[in-house]
Amino acid sequence: MPQNVYLESKPHYEILDGLRGVAALMVVIFHLFESYGGVNTIGHGYMAVDFFFALSGFVIGYAYQDRWDKMTTWSFIKRRLVRLHPMVILAAFLAMLFYYFTDGVPAFHIVRETAPWVLFGVFVWQCLMIPLPQAWDIRGYAEVSSLGGTFWTLHYEYLANLLYVFFVRKFSKIGLGIFVFICAVFSFCLANEIDIIGLWGHRWARYSVNSGFSLTVSEVSVALTRLMYPFFSGLLVSRLGKLIKVKGGFYWCSLLVILVLAMPPIGFNDAHFDFQTRTMTIGPNDTMWMNGLYESFVILFMFPLIVSMGAGSSVKGKKSYAICKFVGDLSYPLYLTHFSLVYNQQSWVATHKDSSFAIHAFVFVSVLILSVLMAYACLKLYDLPVREWLKKHWLMK
Repeated sequence: MPQNVYLESKPHYEILDGLRGVAALMVVIFHLFESYGGVNTIGHGYMAVDFFFALSGFVIGYAYQDRWDKMTTWSFIKRRLVRLHPMVILAAFLAMLFYYFTDGVPAFHIVRETAPWVLFGVFVWQCLMIPLPQAWDIRGYAEVSSLGGTFWTLHYEYLANLLYVFFVRKFSKIGLGIFVFICAVFSFCLANEIDIIGLWGHRWARYSVNSGFSLTVSEVSVALTRLMYPFFSGLLVSRLGKLIKVKGGFYWCSLLVILVLAMPPIGFNDAHFDFQTRTMTIGPNDTMWMNGLYESFVILFMFPLIVSMGAGSSVKGKKSYAICKFVGDLSYPLYLTHFSLVYNQQSWVATHKDSSFAIHAFVFVSVLILSVLMAYACLKLYDLPVREWLKKHWLMK
């Protein structure tokens, strides 16, 4: 097999890139609202993670499945590192710079106690993409990464790429279909409180997939379940090639993404989420099982449908193309870097609870705009130049 890792670029699915950007913006808004506790205004924003996995599975299948006669396993890994890892390092660095400005949140009780050399050590650890043990947490959330709330999904994105390159790419279409069906069963059980593996019973989120952030057996099993069906169903859609063409596909698909993520929690009577302690208090007459069914329907059917529609449709007009390209290019840096500002917003909210609604709204919108501007600067000044340099000096050698 040839060892040259250079491959001629394939045309992009502009709509899928654009949908990734729309979902990333919804994630930022979701996290900004999360600072105020209660049932989040963007009620299912956390499911953008599952949508990202579905998009990634489709794109990986499209980009690489027919190229294994020209590419080695190591060249695939190098290409994925060039695409993903530069922003990992920059996002971790930005989070380190903003770290000490977040000690206003009561839950962040470890921040003021963290020595600079410990903070730098966690930064290096995060750059290596090694999950952080709970005992080493320096923020107080016991997450896989103390420097960024979205980094945990990158750990599983990397894992999905490894599973694909070493195992799943060799599956036949029938074998892949059977595998995806098994993953679908686990996904349905997770969302509907059917603890078939005996590990999901102690999650803080009931009748929901909203877990997977920590390095515990239960949380890791949840994260793996959230990863497997969306990612490999996206791969299956790519392998089958059954795409749906829709006029105005970008706008219709974007509307669907916004609606399914903004849907309020279903059946949560008198529910309140305490953001500081990460616990949910629910009224005595809750019917949360309806929420589990909703999330199952979205993950198992809606996300593959949206991916198929987005891939099967085309962008018409310069304005639509420009919007797709802008939000698509922005999506990855925005997703990784926005927590640097969100943690500061959480600190501000915790120490200014008596401020007027107008001031809170101003801070909310300002942080949203700053997140977009910072992500754009990271893209243009760092991510694109660094990736281009790595392609010329490392990938193509």
